[in-house]
Amino acid sequence: MNTDREILKRVYTAKTKEELMDAYNEWAKDYDTDLSEFGYEAPLESVSKFLKYVSPDQNVIDAGCGTGLVGSMLKEHGFRGIHGLDYSVEMLQVAEGKSVYEKLYHADLTLPLEIEADIYDALICVGTFTYGHVSADAFDSLVKIVKPGGHIVFTVREGAYDDMNYRKKMVQMEHDSLWELKELTDAVYFSGEEITCKVCVYKVL
Repeated sequence: MNTDREILKRVYTAKTKEELMDAYNEWAKDYDTDLSEFGYEAPLESVSKFLKYVSPDQNVIDAGCGTGLVGSMLKEHGFRGIHGLDYSVEMLQVAEGKSVYEKLYHADLTLPLEIEADIYDALICVGTFTYGHVSADAFDSLVKIVKPGGHIVFTVREGAYDDMNYRKKMVQMEHDSLWELKELTDAVYFSGEEITCKVCVYKVL
């Protein structure tokens, strides 16, 4: 177990995709336990928002699904046929073992997704928009696979919201009529570290 939080430092300071994936692949077996210890509240906060806009009978994808923390919560609320997407093979193997997802994609959000456009009714993405992970351009990939009228719920870690130009990109996409902001609220990210995040809800146009 990474009780010294060294693993968090590694994933947030990774300089290359290879460094990031090495860290996540190594972390996969202890990921759920460690995040519980760190007080990882972002999934609960995000799923709560998701349930306000999305019903269990809709076609949804969990982008950056990791080991399936969010997918497991959605299943508890009656969602079935959930799809998941992540770049870490080891994380996906853990997620597959939970029998939560109908389909899992091994994909890189920093590249165009090989997924049919306008296929999902809703998308949730927790813990991905933060330091050392994906750029703000990944928002374009997410919007493309959600149907017009569908909803996207995602978190953005404090600090990274401006430092990584996420806020700027979000505003620009609204200006370009790609999506419409429904909610933007502050929430606990890691309670053990006293870190917060933005929980963002957009409607795809």
